[in-house]
Formats: sequence, C-alpha cells, structure tokens
Amino acid sequence: MTQPQLLHVDLGVTGMTCTSCSSRVERKLNKLDGAEATVNFATESASVSYDPAKLSPADLIQTVENTGYGAFEMGNTDTSDSSSAVEDPTSAVDAAREREADDLKRRLIISAVLAVPVMLISMIPALQFMYWQWAVLTMATLVYVIGGAPFHKATLTNLKHGAFTMDTLISMGTTAAYLWSLWALFLGNAGMPGMKMEMHLVASNSTMDEIYLESVAVVIAFLLLGRWFETRAKGRSSEALRALLTMGAKDASVLRNGKEERVSVDSLAVGDIIVVRPGEKIASDGVVTEGASAVDESMLTGESVPVEVTTGDTVTGATINTSGRLLVRVTRTGTDTTLSQMAQLVTDAQAKKAPVQRLVDKIAQVFVPVVIGVALVTLVIHLLAGSGLAPAFTSAVAVLIIACPCALGLATPTALLVGTGRGAQLGLLIKGPEVLESTKKVDTIVLDKTGTVTTGEMSVHDVTPAAGVEDKELLAVAGAVEANSEHPIAAAIAQHAASIGELPAAQDFSNKPGVGVEATVDGRRVRVGKPEEELGALTATFEHAQETGATPVVVTIDGTVAGIISVRDTVKKSSPTAISGLKDLGLTPWLLTGDNKGAADAVAREVGIDPAHVIAGVLPQDKVTHVEKLQTSGHNVAMVGDGVNDAAALAQADLGLSMGAGTDVAIEASDITLMNNDLVSAVDAIRLSRRTLRTIKGNLFWAFVYNVLLIPVAAFGILSPMLAGIAMAFSSVFVVTNSLRLRNFERTHQ
Repeated sequence: MTQPQLLHVDLGVTGMTCTSCSSRVERKLNKLDGAEATVNFATESASVSYDPAKLSPADLIQTVENTGYGAFEMGNTDTSDSSSAVEDPTSAVDAAREREADDLKRRLIISAVLAVPVMLISMIPALQFMYWQWAVLTMATLVYVIGGAPFHKATLTNLKHGAFTMDTLISMGTTAAYLWSLWALFLGNAGMPGMKMEMHLVASNSTMDEIYLESVAVVIAFLLLGRWFETRAKGRSSEALRALLTMGAKDASVLRNGKEERVSVDSLAVGDIIVVRPGEKIASDGVVTEGASAVDESMLTGESVPVEVTTGDTVTGATINTSGRLLVRVTRTGTDTTLSQMAQLVTDAQAKKAPVQRLVDKIAQVFVPVVIGVALVTLVIHLLAGSGLAPAFTSAVAVLIIACPCALGLATPTALLVGTGRGAQLGLLIKGPEVLESTKKVDTIVLDKTGTVTTGEMSVHDVTPAAGVEDKELLAVAGAVEANSEHPIAAAIAQHAASIGELPAAQDFSNKPGVGVEATVDGRRVRVGKPEEELGALTATFEHAQETGATPVVVTIDGTVAGIISVRDTVKKSSPTAISGLKDLGLTPWLLTGDNKGAADAVAREVGIDPAHVIAGVLPQDKVTHVEKLQTSGHNVAMVGDGVNDAAALAQADLGLSMGAGTDVAIEASDITLMNNDLVSAVDAIRLSRRTLRTIKGNLFWAFVYNVLLIPVAAFGILSPMLAGIAMAFSSVFVVTNSLRLRNFERTHQ
C-alpha cells in the first residue's frame, strides 16, 4: 500500500506555562487522524507532519486553540523538497514571546503601583481614613482583574483538563481572599464608615469585619514579577539557529560565458564555478578547480591554523579564503550544504533537550487538591459542630489564605534573579532555572581545545637554530620574510621577531602556495616554509615538534637549513587551575578537538587531563556523536566550547558553557556564557549555579513547611485570616531574604 505524502508545518504555540501544557498539546495533536506531532516547551513550537488529504494547518491550529492555547503557522514545506534554502522559523515565536513579555510588564507596572497603597493603608491603622476600605477595594479589584488575568485564564484552561499547576494556587488563593473581602464589606461590618482594621490572633467567633485585599494585591504583583522574568529568560535556543543561518555568504561571483556575474547565493546551482578572492567567504560547498590559498576553517573545525588548499581540494561554504584567488566548482547547495546541516544539528539537539518541569508545578499537582479538600472538610466539620456559618467560613478561608502560594511562587524567580544577577557581575551569564538543575547532575565535562583550553592564537613556541646561527639572526631574517605574508603562522613569526629587534628589509618577495615564502634579506635568499632540503641534525627537532602538536617551520638561507621555528596554539595560564577546580567539583574532564592527536595529547598533559580522555580529529557531527555516547553510557555531560562547530554539541549536552569571546552561535546555543573568556569561570559558574539551586530548593522547603504547619492550625479555627496573611507575608520575606544571600557569592579561583 502506498504511504500518503506527508507535508510538514511548524506551529508557534502560545500560553504554555509548564511542560504539562506542552504534553497536553502534543497528545491532542497526535490524536488527530493523519498527524504526527512533537511539541517543544522550550522553543514554544510544535513540529507537525500531516496528511493533506485529511488535515490542513487550519485544523491543527484549531485543535491547539480548542485545547486552550494560542497557535499560528510558522512555515509550511513539502518534505520531499530538499533543494530549498534553510529558513529561519523562529522570528514569529520570538515576536509572540515579546508581546507576551510586554503584556506582563504592563500588568506588572499597574499592579505594583496599586498594590503599594493597598498594602500600606490596610496594614497601618493611622492611614485608614473615612471609607478607606472602598478605595482599597477599587484598587485591589483592578489588580485582581488586570494583573491576575493571566493566572485566572491559565487556571480555567488547566481545570478543563483536570490539571493543577502554580496558576491554580495563585488564582485560588487570591480569589478566596477577594471573595471573603467582598462578603465582609457588603454583608459583614467591614463596610461601615470609620471602620478600622484590627488584627486578631485567632479566628473571629462572631461577625466578619476584616478584609484581606492587601493579600490579593501583593501576591499578584509579586508573582507577575516572577512570571515576567521567566518569560524574558525563555526561548534562547531559537537565537542560536538564527545566528548560525546568518553566517553564510549572501552573494557570490559566478563565471558564466567567460564573465563574472554577482548573484545571490540562493540562485547557485551544482556545477557553477564561483570566484573567491582573498578575504571573501566561500559561498557554498565545492571543489577547487584553480588556484591555491589558505582557508580559515575555524567556523567548521574550531582550529586556528588555516588549511592549505589547491586544485582538487574540497572547501566548505561560509569558511574564509585568507590569501590566494580560488575558482571553486559548486557541489552542494541549499539544505545539502555543511552550514545547513550544522543548523539542523543545532535544531535537533535543542528539540531533544526537554526542560526540567518546574518544582513548584510538581508540588502544586498534589498540594492544590489537598488544600481544597482540607478547606472543604474544615467548613463542613465546623458547620456540623454548630460553630455557625461565619466562624466556619472564616476557618475555611484562613486555610486557603495560608496556602496562598506567594512564597512558593517567589522561591524560584527571586533566587534566580539574585543568583543570575550576581553571576552577571562576575561575567557569568546563566540563562534559566533548567540550567541550575543541569549543573547539579553533571559528572562529566567535555572541553573544546582551541579558544577554550588554549588561547586560539598562534605564537612562537620554540626557536632551534642550526650550528653557527644565532637565535636572534634566525628570527630576524625569518621575520623579515614572513612580514610580507598574510598567513597566521607568518604573522606569529613576524610579530615575535619584531618584539626581539628591528626587522631588516626584504626584497623580491614570492609566495609558493602550499610550500612557503621567500625573499632576499641583506643580499641572502631566505625561504621559510615546509622542508625541501635534508634537515640533518634538526630532523629530530622537526619530528618532535610535529609529535607535540606544534607546526615546525624550516628557515633556509641560500639553500642551507638555518634553523626551525615551531609555532603552536598556547595553553591559557589559568587552564591547569580550572581543570583542578572542575575535578574538585566531582567532574571528569575530557578534551575534544578537531586538531591532531599529538597537539591534543600535549595540551592534555600540560593542563592535567587524563590522556585516556582525549578525543582528537573530530568534526562538528563527531562532537555531537561523542557527547551522545557519553550520555548513553550513563553520564550527565557538560560541554565547554567557543566556535560555530561547537554549537550543536553545546545544545546536545546536558549543560552547555560557551566562552564570551566565542561566536554568537555558540553563545546562544549554550546554557551559561563565560564573558571573561577564562576557563576558571566555568568552575565558578557551576558553583554559583549549584548554590542558586540549593537556595531555590531551600526556599521551596521552608515555604512548604509554613503551609504544612499552619494549615492545620487554621483548620482548627485558632488562626484568623489576618494572622494567616501575616504569616504568608513573613514566609515571603524569609524567601526573599534567603535569596539575597546569593549576593555574597565570591570567586574561589582568581
């Protein structure tokens, strides 16, 4: 039987507040005949393959909306078409997220402005003027309706599906306090002229003459702040994809009918011959048909040494031609290119990385129905015991108010706000609560070599002159020749030589692609590059340099070998300290690099990494594979990198840390950014994240303990709603104060 031709559509999904929401949407979509869907809470999107004979995108959107969430179409492509260029599917989601954040911000400002006078007037009798309660009711009602709308709406949506979340707690507690206050104002004595609010330590046994509108206003204002912060921190993964997609060339020079034409990259076809001049990006994957040059492939391999290419060699789109002119025959375009495949790797890795469900939502699933049950039982028992309607209702409302989740709601965002704020002061950018959970679990850390453990810049490592030649003389003549070359190795030699002394003049400079450069210096012909003569006594030096990962450059004067200059990427001074600190945190370091085995082993020995934990000569897809292998073997893996080639591995890892001096793609794909480009910061970032997570869990524990201890007290009728509100406020103050201790976090490794 012929399988139906499926089409694919990406939907943006709005209104999801936890992973249970995304699971609910996914179940509803997959129940449709002819649909296969995956919903990602982190990216607020749904990826759906559907049978066009049975469904349309409008049907999918309607299903999501019937579930209680918003949806819109991000893109629609035929899965059989692989020739189109990769498109950015994330801007619509980002725009929707920005609108949501702006809406929360407006509601937060209104609520905060109104909540302050409500709280002050309600809590300070001296400020309670004639009919003050009605002014407070007006302001609190605006907060309850305008500020509380997101929580009330989410509660109704969740209740339709039999689910309880943080929103249920917020809406339930504030509604109970608000309705109680209305009853007290209109049916009790709280609306009498000149009424003063007095606090009772126990529940009132007579009339209802107290209102709790300050609880409504303050709780909603505080929790809007937390919700706004969470919205701003969510969805970083889409920025990684956008940054990656903008790295390629936008246009190219194509040879057609013997003439050059400047065309858009999208119009390139397999077989086209493109012209790439020095300093230009190679527009697409291809094979060199004419010319020789050094190509900077750092975006692909992460290694700082350009690769020499000549006729017949393969080159990759988005890499940079550093010196000679090249003619390249295009072999792959559109989604088939390496850049597009890397973008797909990032997308796939992000989709696999489901965020940890928030601890508060887990608590709410059990806590909310228990509290509702306790309140109802309290009401019934007091009525059966003959206490009267007012005392019975007072005790029941006290249960709901003491359970109002202000402290629970503040537990995560306040600690996260203070912890990430302190991290920002120290140059450590932490991107969300899921990151904190990851730092606790990781036991293995994979380190990219170039730019992470090493500086990523070439420098002279060793100078070995031949017999009868002095170091200074060797450097002077080599530096004079290399000063005329654009190659990074040449620049390193010329810069080092110039720091020793003034360079002599060089004439008749010539470049032999793939071999070296030469010029006349002080009447002598000097060549610098690969060996063409027998090295004699310097053979061992040359081989040792290669074995240890350095690049040995041979200098000859008038056809005689004058010495060897070894150039290599240097280890950062702080890297050994960082490796030691990571081990102290219980992490096993691995070194992963596109460089050769000799260079990788040399760096590992220098910084203190076990040689058995070195993986060399890997490409971007291999980095992802090695991270996955460690994960499938039972390890929780952190990854530290700085290049485009690290982006997919950073996204795949349980915890991604990027260097601040790295590419935008790596930074956006990571969970933590180390702005000072120092590996030691990775140690501090993990320590700070773990401490912030401990603070969050401590906040949740103590906030929950308040509820557990005081709910029975309220249920027995020995706690007034006013005292319940004060206890609730005290628990909130405790949570905030505990979170503020994170401001004292200091580095242990300088």
